[in-house]
Amino acid sequence: MSLKAAILALALLAITGAQADVSAQQVADVVWNYFTQLTGNAKETMEQIQQSEISKQLNTLFQDNLQNVNSYAGDLQKKLIPFATELHAKLSQDSEKLKEQIRKELEDLRLKLSPYADEVHQQISKNIQDLQLKLSPYAEELRGQVNQNADLLRKQLAPYAQELRDKLQENVDGLQAALAPYAEQLQEQIDKNVADMKEKLAPLADELQVKIDQNVEELRKQLAPYAQDVQDKLNRQLEGLSFQMKKGAEDLRAKLSESAEELRLKLNPYAEELKEKLRTDAEGLRQSLGPYVEGLSGQMEQKIEEFRQTVGPYGEAFNKQLVQKVEEMKQKLGPYAGEVEDHLGFLEKDMRDKVASFFSTIKQIEN
Repeated sequence: MSLKAAILALALLAITGAQADVSAQQVADVVWNYFTQLTGNAKETMEQIQQSEISKQLNTLFQDNLQNVNSYAGDLQKKLIPFATELHAKLSQDSEKLKEQIRKELEDLRLKLSPYADEVHQQISKNIQDLQLKLSPYAEELRGQVNQNADLLRKQLAPYAQELRDKLQENVDGLQAALAPYAEQLQEQIDKNVADMKEKLAPLADELQVKIDQNVEELRKQLAPYAQDVQDKLNRQLEGLSFQMKKGAEDLRAKLSESAEELRLKLNPYAEELKEKLRTDAEGLRQSLGPYVEGLSGQMEQKIEEFRQTVGPYGEAFNKQLVQKVEEMKQKLGPYAGEVEDHLGFLEKDMRDKVASFFSTIKQIEN
């Protein structure tokens, strides 16, 4: 699948409103992933690229929705195809140009800041300390939320194993009919609790983005007196820093959601296995269910504990990542900074801004 075909399909999906849950952010992710894959695998053939995980994800993403957008294709294709091809070409062309531009801007900025190197170093170090203090409670809050939700899920699911055990010990007729509701309820509780977990964890990323904005703005004010004649160059560097930090917050949000979904997928087979066993003949049902029920509670608790151990440290790792970004900013502004290697971050920001602007224009036309 070509890049322009991917953007065409995804852009068409985005303007169908409620019929397709695809956002400009998702399209930007696909475009950037596609670009970086082409860049990193320049020697590979197009056939290999088309078999990549990105293409598979694209196929899955709009396979169920493409029929909803066919009516838009003819009218919008003339606008979308040029945009897609131009964007792809500009990403490749602008990369080296941007690298040189950022290198020059940094040289000018470092030259201006060099008489105040110690003060700048101290200001950024102070900003890092303040950032660590502000982020610490969020790491604790995330770990607490994960622990709380894991405990709640464990408590919600535990009674089902016990009730199944009790039913099996009862010498009742119609054991299949008696146990059937538990299989459905177990499935419902898994789905409901995981959905609640996602809902409770998601707002943390929004709060972190607010803190990122505040921290970058504070850093801007702290450094402004030393960069009066090159404020635009300083602002550009800070915008790049803000983008990278916010992207980290978005990645954290995605990881939390993905981890919760992985937990649901690991727990669902227990309900499915119970349903399957209930379809067996009544005579062998009790014998079949006995070992299953005995191990059910422990197995589900193990999956929940694995989730807690995996996701709990996400907050601390995210905090370290943000502090590292500001530390890198400090090193870049130092008098002996090395070659610029993060120009791709600025290129990605520009690309995402273009995609967002394009989607905004398309939606205005559609409305």
